Amino acid sequence: GTSRQIPQTIIIGVRKGGTRALLEMLDIHPNIVVAATEVHFFDWDENYVKGIDWYRNLMPFSYGNQITIEKTPGYFTSPQAPGRIHDMNSSIKLLLILRDPTERVISDYTQVYYNRVESHKPVQLFEDIVIKNGVLNTKYKAIQRSLYDVHMEKWLKHFSLDQIHIVDGNTLIKDPLPELQKVEKFLNLPSRIMASNFYFNQTKGFYCIRSDGRERCLHESKGRPHPLVNSTVLEQLYSYFREHNAKFYRMVNHSFDWH
Repeated sequence: GTSRQIPQTIIIGVRKGGTRALLEMLDIHPNIVVAATEVHFFDWDENYVKGIDWYRNLMPFSYGNQITIEKTPGYFTSPQAPGRIHDMNSSIKLLLILRDPTERVISDYTQVYYNRVESHKPVQLFEDIVIKNGVLNTKYKAIQRSLYDVHMEKWLKHFSLDQIHIVDGNTLIKDPLPELQKVEKFLNLPSRIMASNFYFNQTKGFYCIRSDGRERCLHESKGRPHPLVNSTVLEQLYSYFREHNAKFYRMVNHSFDWH
């Protein structure tokens, strides 16, 4: 009695915002099934041309009372994704998980840094990438990805604000349950995720998941320690994002506890 369904909900981003944590925590819910991998259907042309049946075949099998969710953090910053998702389903519900934009930039750098170290490629200091000729390198991709107002504008051209639920990534890590209860409500699902589904792992410094008698933590590539960043550089980043953040708060009628 199961079949593969096109997702009724998509986690559209943001990269290094906590999308994997959100997906795995939602997977606890009996009425949710999740795609195992990032599909990159709506942001990569070479996948999009393969068509909707190709996309559906990458989804897990589900029962009629279950919601299928996929997550691809690249969607949020993709110019094509909002229109393509709207063409597929104009009434879809979208989940966007965000965190302090400066923290997100540092996390973005950290992931690339470790990937390069593991591939024996040369690495640069954070400050040497972020500052060019004494000024902030605003063309740095990680900084561009943190301009939430710029990207949100594209989504609001295709979707109403009540179709996009914003999860606070900073809060999800510190206290997952209230954020997940808001998502349950947004998706019109019965409340099934409980405090007992989480336990704090002292070694890792964040919450792990307990469900179906099993315990699991996020992959070791998640929650890696950030480099210590020069305080002057941090201030330059805070200052640069301040106006963008204020504009974003106005767009979504909600403020966040960001620098």
